[in-house]
Amino acid sequence: MKNIYLSTVALLFLILGGSSNVVAQNKMGSISGIIKTSDGKPASHISVTLKNTTRFTQTNQEGKFVFKNVATGNYVLKISALGLAPIEKQVAVDNESTVSLEFSIAESATQLNEVKIEHYKSPNNKAVNLGKVAIPAKDLPQAVQVIGTQVIEDQQINRLGDVMKNVNGVALGANRGSVGENFFARGYSLGANNVLKNGARTTIGGSPEASTLESVEVLKGSAALLYGGVSGGAVVNMITKKPKFEYGGEIAMRAGSYDLYKPIADFYGPISKKLAFRVIGTYESAGSFRDHVDSKRIYINPSLLYKISDRTEVLVQGDYLKSDFTPDFGIGTVGNQISPLGRNVFVNTVWAYNKTNTGSAQANINHQFNENWKLNIIASYQGYTRNYFGAERPFGNASGIIKRDLTRSRINERTFNEQLNLNGKFETFGLKHTVVIGADADQSNTTNGAFYYDGNPKKTTYSYGDVNLLDPSTINARTDMPQTNLLTNTVVPLFRMGSFVQDLVALSDQFKVLAGVRWSFQKTPRTVTTNVETGAKTISVNSLNKSKIEHAFSPKFGLIYQPIKSTSVYVSYANNFISNTGTDIFLAPLDPSIVDQYEVGVKNDFLDGRLAANVTWYRIKNNKFAQMAQFKADGAANADATIKEFSGATASDGVEVDLTGTIVKGLNFMAGYSYNYMRYTSTLPVTGIVEGERLVGTTKNTANASLFYTFQNGGAKGLKLGASAYYTGNRLGGRNTTKNNSSSGIIPLGAFTTVDLSAGYSWSKFSILTKLSNITNELNYFVHENYSVNPIPPRQFVATLSYRF
Repeated sequence: MKNIYLSTVALLFLILGGSSNVVAQNKMGSISGIIKTSDGKPASHISVTLKNTTRFTQTNQEGKFVFKNVATGNYVLKISALGLAPIEKQVAVDNESTVSLEFSIAESATQLNEVKIEHYKSPNNKAVNLGKVAIPAKDLPQAVQVIGTQVIEDQQINRLGDVMKNVNGVALGANRGSVGENFFARGYSLGANNVLKNGARTTIGGSPEASTLESVEVLKGSAALLYGGVSGGAVVNMITKKPKFEYGGEIAMRAGSYDLYKPIADFYGPISKKLAFRVIGTYESAGSFRDHVDSKRIYINPSLLYKISDRTEVLVQGDYLKSDFTPDFGIGTVGNQISPLGRNVFVNTVWAYNKTNTGSAQANINHQFNENWKLNIIASYQGYTRNYFGAERPFGNASGIIKRDLTRSRINERTFNEQLNLNGKFETFGLKHTVVIGADADQSNTTNGAFYYDGNPKKTTYSYGDVNLLDPSTINARTDMPQTNLLTNTVVPLFRMGSFVQDLVALSDQFKVLAGVRWSFQKTPRTVTTNVETGAKTISVNSLNKSKIEHAFSPKFGLIYQPIKSTSVYVSYANNFISNTGTDIFLAPLDPSIVDQYEVGVKNDFLDGRLAANVTWYRIKNNKFAQMAQFKADGAANADATIKEFSGATASDGVEVDLTGTIVKGLNFMAGYSYNYMRYTSTLPVTGIVEGERLVGTTKNTANASLFYTFQNGGAKGLKLGASAYYTGNRLGGRNTTKNNSSSGIIPLGAFTTVDLSAGYSWSKFSILTKLSNITNELNYFVHENYSVNPIPPRQFVATLSYRF
């Protein structure tokens, strides 16, 4: 996989190099200019377009613009801005000549700034890619939040987890061994099915790179109508940056505490009038506040955009992430309590490793039949490998003793995704329809490698010796790494497909109805295990000795009332399904569970769209929760955890508040608050979990706020100041309490708040931005079950120096 992607990148650079030679041979000219306001001041952020081409740019802070490598010919230059009448001018370009122009607009600098702020587009009026159709967020009967480029840059974000801290209602539940972040939304864990990249499912293994993203979209609540088998909490879509038909880019260097070094490069531009490229790459080397913990990452993201015609374009993009890092299960527990070890103490073996490689490729085709109908086709592939070796589960008894067993594994995932979406607008009997009709399919194969340790006879388990968490000198008493060999490969296939239709009907300017339904099909064939030495194959056994087949309908219905243009009130119902493992008492595969979701919300725009304030209330109910059956089919008591019955129920209630705004130019802020209560409402009489106890991993209250201001005038022009605060409320680690006290029990975790301060300065094409995070040096933990106890990072410093061209 690595060689394939390196070859692809090399080929792309050859294409770019060849194209550059062609440009040089053709001796193209250029167009440059300056735009000023009526009072003689430079007009920044004015759109400049070469009509009948794909060339577009904006003026910089000095009001200047330039088009390089313009072929000989006559052009029309169009000048436009929010609220201003466009200006057009004929331009003739000769070989190797530079045409210099100067424009003056009627507005003064003050008027221009007022116009820009007045026409600020509220997030509620923007369509999101996750909706698969161009519907403004205010017309969707569910909560939506978008974290854009500015936030990602201002907060110097590196990982998807850093982005999610800004999304209220989504909280980090655990960081198991630092090898995988576990997010919860509205009480439900977000697995790989709920995280997308450019609209296609992606893995979160290796921690996705976020510093090069264009934006991250979060569609809260049920998205099963559009995406099939996803959990009910939310769907997250990472959007990578796209090619541009103008030359430019950025080179940056990020450095910080604990030996963080991260160069970032971004290059984009046209290859021809119809073909543009972009290549983004990063390298990261970092230590940690944790002893013996470090990481190295390489990320590259090439893409090509081909404008076949005014109505058809093809976007081809791919990326490759190599992420090697130390698996770290934190400081462990002693007697089901957080151990007294210091924040820095490392419990795993000193040689433990986790090496991941993730590569993806995607083709996205858009065709506009006319102004009302559009077709979108997506085909994507992703490969993910994980090579892991180390000790796990550092949970000690009351004396602090842990039995340190080793785990050696190798995972290889291959996933294909295909989508077809047809969007249309039409009228029937005076009713306006915005419809999307779609079909999609996924095929995946996961190969799990099992190992044995040298010895006679061969051993599949290995004890690395006991460690006393109350005596740190015992932790690294042994440093050798045992030899392992591959024993078996188990292939786990999965096939999914579905089709759906959704229609937004405008009954009037105030009343709208959104309705849709999806049919989903899922096939899980039996697994095949191959002995590497003998070649013998073993097929898994189930009651029917054939593939497991599941299917479900997922409806959605919403009413939207907009009494005035700036306010939208909605109520909605949707459901999703959750696949279940195991069998019923008759040994037949379990049907999926159906989860019902009810949502009520208000979306408001104030100050002419400069402030968006949204409030959401939801209730999620699963009255078909599968749990271990009490009795077998013959009436005998059941002790087999794989034999289940639909006798349980869960409920999740919550409230979310979102605030986003740009009150004045240069000021950007966002804030949010969420409350969630996820619990079991019906479980087994004796062995079941206690009803009403908050589900382990979910967080009661979360809140976030971020404010950045860039000075626009005077001696402080270019100075940026910012602050971000994140509150994580009470939650539970450990394991939920059972009625007979058979579980190890819960580990209560208190609330904590971290505060980050930022400062930076921009001049000409250079900028520097610094951040001091967790300024109070707060100490708290994320706990996975009763063993992975990971401290939050202490006070740290990071700075980014960048040059844009």
